[in-house]
Amino acid sequence: MIIEIDNVELYFNNKLILNGVYLKVETGKITGILGSNGCGKSCLLNIVFGNLRAKYSLVRINNTPILKPLYQTKLISYLPQHHFVPNKIKIKTAFNLFQVDWDTFVNVFETFIPFKNLYFNKLSGGERRIIEIYLILKCSGKIALLDEPFSLVAPLYIERIKALIEGEKQNKAIIITDHMYRHLISVSDTIYLLKNGSTKLINDLKELEDYKYLSIGTLD
Repeated sequence: MIIEIDNVELYFNNKLILNGVYLKVETGKITGILGSNGCGKSCLLNIVFGNLRAKYSLVRINNTPILKPLYQTKLISYLPQHHFVPNKIKIKTAFNLFQVDWDTFVNVFETFIPFKNLYFNKLSGGERRIIEIYLILKCSGKIALLDEPFSLVAPLYIERIKALIEGEKQNKAIIITDHMYRHLISVSDTIYLLKNGSTKLINDLKELEDYKYLSIGTLD
């Protein structure tokens, strides 16, 4: 599956936020989006998902224009920066709702075994984040959007999350944004930099220094 997001133009209060944005995302590859805070990365994911309407945007799947929000197609799942599972839902209930297997989860995250019957508000922010990432990656959608997945996650678990993302790309087209750029770079097959409202395909990591996203020598 190839998903293209093209000609995105977004304004807030007459201020241009995104202009002429293009992304190409495909099954089997992880597409990373880098950019400074406030540059519009989350807005772009919301436009792709379909819950933010741009002035202009075009979404194509395998060259066919999609004329309704992607979330209505059931093809897509989205991890926002905030917690999306309600506080008063039990963890086992969320796994049932997303049709995701609990036993497979605790084989990877064994310290979560005692949590099955807890409500989400009994977990730490990092523990909730891990479960929510897992649900988004393991549910049936063929496109996964991950907004800051490494935020709040303890270093102990970041490598497991990265391995999980890497493993799921065979089944999904994955877009990831994160300010923890080293983790994003290490897991991404394709990288775009969002700067001055437009996306720039990064063919050489040194371009991140040329575009002044990173300081000179950061990647040495």
